[in-house]
Amino acid sequence: MLRAAYRLCRRTTRQHDPGIHALIQLAPAVLRPACWALWAAASVLDDLSDDPDVEPDERAARVEAWTRALRHDLASGTSTDPVRHALVDTAGRWCLDLSSLQGAMAVTRDDAHGPRFTDWAAWRAWCSGGVVPWVDQVRQLFERAGAPMTFRLDWQADYEHFVAGAQLTDILTDLNVDLAQCRLLLPQEALDSFPGADSDLSRGHWSPAVAALTRELTALARRWVTQPVMTRGMHPGAATMLDAAAGLMRAQLDAVEAAGPALLKRAPRPSVVARTRVLAPARLRSAMAWSLTPLTVPGPRPTAAATTEAATTDLGPAVDDTGLRPPPPHPDGARPPQIAADQMPSHVAVIMDGNGRWAEQRGLSRSDGHRAGILATRETVYGALDIGLRNLTLYAFSTENWKRAPEEIAAILSALRSELDEGPIRDLNVRQCWAGQPGRLPEELVQALMRQERRTRARTGMTLTLCVNYGGRDEIPRAAAALARATRAGEANPDLIGPDDFTRHLPHPDMPDVDLLWRTGNEQRTSNFLPWHATYAELYFTPDQWPDIDRRDLWKAVTEYSRRQRRHGAAPTPSPPRPAPCPLTRSGSE
Repeated sequence: MLRAAYRLCRRTTRQHDPGIHALIQLAPAVLRPACWALWAAASVLDDLSDDPDVEPDERAARVEAWTRALRHDLASGTSTDPVRHALVDTAGRWCLDLSSLQGAMAVTRDDAHGPRFTDWAAWRAWCSGGVVPWVDQVRQLFERAGAPMTFRLDWQADYEHFVAGAQLTDILTDLNVDLAQCRLLLPQEALDSFPGADSDLSRGHWSPAVAALTRELTALARRWVTQPVMTRGMHPGAATMLDAAAGLMRAQLDAVEAAGPALLKRAPRPSVVARTRVLAPARLRSAMAWSLTPLTVPGPRPTAAATTEAATTDLGPAVDDTGLRPPPPHPDGARPPQIAADQMPSHVAVIMDGNGRWAEQRGLSRSDGHRAGILATRETVYGALDIGLRNLTLYAFSTENWKRAPEEIAAILSALRSELDEGPIRDLNVRQCWAGQPGRLPEELVQALMRQERRTRARTGMTLTLCVNYGGRDEIPRAAAALARATRAGEANPDLIGPDDFTRHLPHPDMPDVDLLWRTGNEQRTSNFLPWHATYAELYFTPDQWPDIDRRDLWKAVTEYSRRQRRHGAAPTPSPPRPAPCPLTRSGSE
């Protein structure tokens, strides 16, 4: 039955996308069934979302039902649906964490109603949410097999452009199908640049405006998929696959360009000669690369009971069938204060200062202080979840911290990696992000940070951003350089650039402005921390060293914030008096 399920996944992949099937054939044989299972699952969801014979609400409901069934199947370790059966087996056999796919499946569900995009930023966010999690699962597969498909973080923009180029190529290829369903998956910003193209496309009319739009988008997709820097330093087998993918997409774009008016009537396909020109040398190179690579072959798939037992921690019962858990209660039974929603900060940023001084005051090494600070970090995350904070950013290691003694640096980075890989935060409903640069950081830590970003992408409880090797003055010129490149590529008008355009080119454009910036350790400076985001932040300084902090201190900071009147440069407005929240003490609850 399992073998038949994988065979069905292979057929589904080949029928749905022959190009993807050809690329999977370039992977080592041991990885192909898993790739078929992943792509077949994505194809099934796409078909459920796009079914023209079903109303949008029913399509969305079917995608949601399939997603719920997958969660149940993952918990039970098997499935009566062949595609889900193969996917569950793949997840167990290769120890994949499929939780990051929940967000992508939600995007597919919402696509049933025909998404619309005002600008390229919204369109790229849609691409990232719907495609990247599936690609990341393939990356995890290669990592488990011992041939990591590693992307350097400083090439993240190239990776995102490559994904966007692939999506734009698919949209141009399937334009006739989408138009028949009254869907146009292009940003309004692109359509507005060619007056009349929007209405002409909706009528299926090939006009000069449509021709010019198609030429522009084809050229843009070609630039995006041509990212040779992305494969530098990568395993040659994985690099060959990506190079072949880019070559096939360029051949597809050639076919789009040559189709002319026929583009609105049928999907163009590259010739057999064009495909062979790309795939024939790729097959030779990939076969040679994989023949010289010792790969890790997975053992028998663990049983569902063993998987469940291995996932059990001391954090209490699971919240739901995803296995995510609530934070443990405070040891003294303290409960968070009740803060009105309009008085709650959306984003709290913390400079965790005083670890070294705390240790020295106790006759310990500074390294001991950093290890003790991990417990305070956990408590702060627990307190943020307890009180309903949406965004928490922690300054873990700055670009200036490299001036410290090597043994102290090693202790900080080692504690960080251990907490990422083994700490209890990984089992909470927390989406983890990393702000900073990979330069000088140990490769193992960089991979751990990126791994946690991938596996927690779909979590919704709170966004926790760790600033590691971060400097605000470094972040701003990098964003300026990215905006300059976008301007040179014609993606931004230099005469119309505003603050929002700059924000979109920061490493984390979706990070909200900081409402409250809190620093411990009796120091009163911001130390190059989030200068762009913290422009209007309320500042809060406390004398306690970081290892002495627990969740009640965060609650006190939020309570203090709720008492302040934020004006953002406006004159103060009188407000009726209201009772002050109950004070919090370190010895008891509210």
